Amino acid sequence: MPRSVNKVAAKQRKKKILKAVKGQFGRRKNVWSVAKNAYEKGQVYAYRDRKAKKRTFRALWIARINAGVRQYGLSYSVFMDLLHKNNIEINRKVLADLAVNNPEAFKAIVDEVNK
Repeated sequence: MPRSVNKVAAKQRKKKILKAVKGQFGRRKNVWSVAKNAYEKGQVYAYRDRKAKKRTFRALWIARINAGVRQYGLSYSVFMDLLHKNNIEINRKVLADLAVNNPEAFKAIVDEVNK
């Protein structure tokens, strides 16, 4: 009895991966074994960096808030402490956006916590 292989499904799997690595450099885009490894490594990086992205953005927001409150003689940690003591619940993302794009609203918040 002849050996039965599912050529259609195998070709579809290969096409899917080769399409995913289409823009890569060198043999990574057209040699199956190299492309498969590149694709798998890319998926590992994507998973890892979805987590890292959250940390990166939080650090960016903290830096922007700190830069914004330094103009008014406060540090980031003191400012956040005053926010919590005054029961003002605004997240860091919104505070950072206000500090960059709407300085007068940010100043109003700083004045509110400073009184």
